[in-house]
Amino acid sequence: MTTEPPALIVMADDGRVVVQMDRAAFAGRVAAFAGALRAAGVTAGECVAVCLPRSAEQVIALAAIHHCGAAYLPLDPAWPRPRQAALLTQAQATALIAAPEHGARIADGIPVLAPSATGPAEAAHAVQPDDIAYVIFTSGSTGAPRAVEVSHGNLGALIAWHCAAFALGPGTRSAHLAGLAFDAAAWEVWPVLASGGTLVLPADDTVRLDPARLAQWLVAAQVEVAFAPTAIAEALIARDWPADVALRVLLTGADRLRRRPRGDLPFVLVNNYGPTECTVVATSGPVAAQGDDLPDIGRPISGTTVHLLDAAGEPVRDGQTGEIWIGGAGVARGYRGDAALTTARFVDHPRWGRLYRSGDLAWRDAAGALHFAGRVDQQIKVRGHRIEPAEIEAALLAISGVAAAAVDVRAGDLAAWIVPAPCASPTAGALRTALAVTLPAAMIPSHLAQVAALPMTANGKLDRAALPDPASCALPETVTARQPATPTEARLAQIVAEAIGRSDFGMDDDFFLLGGHSLLGTQVIIKARAAFGIDLGLLHLFEARSVTRLAAVIEELVAAHLDSLSDEDIARLMAG
Repeated sequence: MTTEPPALIVMADDGRVVVQMDRAAFAGRVAAFAGALRAAGVTAGECVAVCLPRSAEQVIALAAIHHCGAAYLPLDPAWPRPRQAALLTQAQATALIAAPEHGARIADGIPVLAPSATGPAEAAHAVQPDDIAYVIFTSGSTGAPRAVEVSHGNLGALIAWHCAAFALGPGTRSAHLAGLAFDAAAWEVWPVLASGGTLVLPADDTVRLDPARLAQWLVAAQVEVAFAPTAIAEALIARDWPADVALRVLLTGADRLRRRPRGDLPFVLVNNYGPTECTVVATSGPVAAQGDDLPDIGRPISGTTVHLLDAAGEPVRDGQTGEIWIGGAGVARGYRGDAALTTARFVDHPRWGRLYRSGDLAWRDAAGALHFAGRVDQQIKVRGHRIEPAEIEAALLAISGVAAAAVDVRAGDLAAWIVPAPCASPTAGALRTALAVTLPAAMIPSHLAQVAALPMTANGKLDRAALPDPASCALPETVTARQPATPTEARLAQIVAEAIGRSDFGMDDDFFLLGGHSLLGTQVIIKARAAFGIDLGLLHLFEARSVTRLAAVIEELVAAHLDSLSDEDIARLMAG
């Protein structure tokens, strides 16, 4: 008698199972949570927000919303609360699933359900292809985020392609690593649940940000298919792997891939491209080990068409660059509550029917593979996040003391140039603090500069190419930046400066508002472990955020380590 594979597993780095749920238990939890949603007044067709960390409860909540025939709205728990509250309202959510103390702070007049909520088991509601499956926000070119409506027909097409392309079936182990508000999370979760596979989650959420630990976890968890953002994937394919690793497909996307895999990797690296408006993936293809140019973004997936068009809407020849227009089953319904923008971006083409105009550029080689070539407009990507400069510029202009603002990418980092209002003397630290009230960390500029006026082209448009090097006109970080007061602070400040490439900060400044992010934070933690000889984790940095507070944590850990040593151990350390 064979044992049915589990539906969901939460697993530690060492392979220890923390949570395991068979399909019957999972289905029971989903039906009970759906009952709680129904008791709270949720009906089919409504939008329910989910603001939970990656967990078994999060997956159950998503499945329960679909069980009710409703759509889900993912909210990142790390986003500022005002942003979460604003998106709840904009998406017209009728309920929120969150920890009660958090939900009470962002929900206004709608029921808040705890992830542990249960009710009478609810029968599954039959959904139609045109019904909304989820609503997800992208950065908006008008200075405000916009909500994309993805239907069950869109999602079903993604599921069918993924299961066939990567041989998913009962028991296939796939990882769930993407943040909930990143559309790749939908790609990770639904094909696995639909195919009878096993969804595997890390017990420690920080493991996904550390390539060394993530590789260890993927091996221990016996994951067969996993997605990793481009920067993490590039680090993973540079590592040595055991020949018998279960991993057979590593999917990547969200940024331009700049590294090819070694020929001896025991798994296939697959590069993917797709706007949120086209249900995560529009093109996909394995990456060859050999090649002189950057890896391509593959070919259109099944049920999808890609047209490369010039400014007049005519196809370009192979080898020529054109704008990517996407058609087929994955093209979303449109933007929630914005008919004008939907009409502008989701176009009824006279020859090819309904197409999404992506604003991305690409060229097609003689073999039919597509090569990404940048953006038509000023939309940019930073560390995998698609960002509209206009949204950040609007947030800067809402700050007292800022008369004009421009945002662009320099050397891979987000930079902002501001023109101060008369008699104003803004600092970079103050501006970042103000931006952090409404913007997620990925949208806060690493570099803030001051100019007397923004450069303009002859026709009166902002000339982004003429913006000066932000380092040449950088705003002071603070009025008086506190200097290191202890040897621990001094050494830690040196480590942080090496990681973020700047030393103009104070000991109390926020690492993540200085341009730090998870990958740079991992570098800080690795070097701090070596420098101080302690078991420091990335979570310590996320909680401390400043040199002052992290130095205090380090000193506590060092003291605890010394207290645990015997007199003989201490004598040997002093002698050595």
